[in-house]
Amino acid sequence: MKMLLEPILVSIIAGLFILLIPKRFRKVIEFFSLITSLYLFIGSINIFCRGGSMILPYSAGYLYVDSLSRFIVLAIGFFGFLVTLYSMRFMSSYKDVSSYYTYIIWTIGASILAVISNNVILLLISWGFLGFTLYGLINISGPKAAIVSKKTFIIIGGSDSLMILGFGMIWLITKSLNLSDMRIDINAPLAFWAFLLIIIGAFAKAGAMPFHTWIPGVAQEAPISVTAFLPASLDKLLGIYLLARLALDVFILNSFTYAILMVVGSITIIAAVMMALVQHDLKKLLGYHAVSQVGYMVLGIGTGNPIGIAGGLFHMLNHAIYKCCLFLSAGNVEYKTKTSELDNLGGLSKMMPITFFTTLVASCAISGVPPFNGFFSKWMIYQGLIEKGKSGGILWIICLVAAIFGSGLTLASFIKLIHAIFLGTPSHERRTTTEGSPERSRGANDERRNEVSWQMWLPALILAILCIIFGIFAYNIPLKHFIVPALNTGLSFIGTWPSLKATLFLLIGLAIGVIIYFLGNFKGVRVSESYIGGEQIQEDMRLSGTEFYNTVKELGLLKFIYKKAESGIFDIYEQGKSIVFGIGGFFQYLHNGVLPTYLVWTLLGMVGLFLFLLR
Repeated sequence: MKMLLEPILVSIIAGLFILLIPKRFRKVIEFFSLITSLYLFIGSINIFCRGGSMILPYSAGYLYVDSLSRFIVLAIGFFGFLVTLYSMRFMSSYKDVSSYYTYIIWTIGASILAVISNNVILLLISWGFLGFTLYGLINISGPKAAIVSKKTFIIIGGSDSLMILGFGMIWLITKSLNLSDMRIDINAPLAFWAFLLIIIGAFAKAGAMPFHTWIPGVAQEAPISVTAFLPASLDKLLGIYLLARLALDVFILNSFTYAILMVVGSITIIAAVMMALVQHDLKKLLGYHAVSQVGYMVLGIGTGNPIGIAGGLFHMLNHAIYKCCLFLSAGNVEYKTKTSELDNLGGLSKMMPITFFTTLVASCAISGVPPFNGFFSKWMIYQGLIEKGKSGGILWIICLVAAIFGSGLTLASFIKLIHAIFLGTPSHERRTTTEGSPERSRGANDERRNEVSWQMWLPALILAILCIIFGIFAYNIPLKHFIVPALNTGLSFIGTWPSLKATLFLLIGLAIGVIIYFLGNFKGVRVSESYIGGEQIQEDMRLSGTEFYNTVKELGLLKFIYKKAESGIFDIYEQGKSIVFGIGGFFQYLHNGVLPTYLVWTLLGMVGLFLFLLR
């Protein structure tokens, strides 16, 4: 019991202590926050390791640890420490660091509490508290983030209210508040609606459609360390954890419920990646991809078979790794160039080689390129869909096509990103700044050393290495120690992927290509100017990768859909706001202050009451 409570109590006390430290002692605040996050990480390791030596599931009062929750706790502590380390340099330009680090530490503690809570009330308290810390972290950016933070608070808060109603229905069915005591047949109407209301809370937290619209705005306006920590990693872990807990332990789902999950997952994959494809802002592009990848997790769990659910959980973990890496790398780019607009970037591969490497690895991982971790989890989800097809129907075929097509569009989107930021020619503004700066006059080699500080590139590099390790050694590390124990069942693969052998062959092929390149005779190769439709390239002309897929927005039906999306027609927040303001405007029109109007409404009300009583 002490082992479980200690990280939570430490986070509460440490957060309050940070608030009491005078703001002028900035270094003290940062150092204390880093030490606290390290302590919480060690505490999460302790829960994971000791959980492995306990008889699982282990219950201590209102707290509960099993093989699913213990590896989520480990991930929470890990990402919390990395983001805190990263923030020490990235947040240097922000004034109110006391509140920022307090919210970060409290978020770690509340997330751990949410995962190990067995009591529904305790789960809801920690879940709701995370909405408060998210709101506070977004507002660190100042007034420009006010609209986004309000939108986030309303979507998260509204979905949490529905989740409370769903758990209330569960209490009516089971007369219990302990999740470990529940096993509910979904065929009962009240149970079905309870499940539906609770997964709305899980979808909003994870960012599945149609409750996703807060994530791109947060990605664009909030500090990028906040986005890397919450929408990109912790919120995905918590949302998908709750969905998996409901599907595996609380409810006995039927084929119709699984079909709902599969449809939501497929729509989320395609719709979000299509929006990401045409974005010109780096952070907003990553925000839409954070939404799209949730679709794979929901789709995997929706298959209802062990290989698909394991793939969904594995993809949840992989996504937290590579998407956190992508946001941290994007933060490095923004920190160095002071912009996140792809049109204003380019040619940074020599200037920021470590950030280029981390972005390239994470981009390959999210796109499902072997041998990185994203490929393996998607491959498992595909197998889950094929296994689902043995029970008949055509839905699995549609979902499989959507998943593969979404992966291809993801790769296309990140080809644009890599080209626009690292491989393309620099923008005119950045070239002018670079050439005119005294610091750049010492030669081209100086530009190669202009990487961000180690506090910023080290967390991203660790995550990029994990993308490689979890892909090559997927069977021996993540599946063996995290995913398979969480299912309490063995996995049966339709086919096998020899990840280590495949990686060796890939490396051999790359090595042969490099050798051929260096041994070849290139003196006879003709070098010609770039072809741009017959025009001559001028010095002030720049070919930008940001225009790669702009024509997609002009294709027939897609043009109509994109215009509707830009107008907010698919934004549940905007539509809800329109309905509320419309109803309010109607009543405002009725309550116009004219006495005869009020008398008429009073008379009509009395007539209606009499008719009701006389029925």
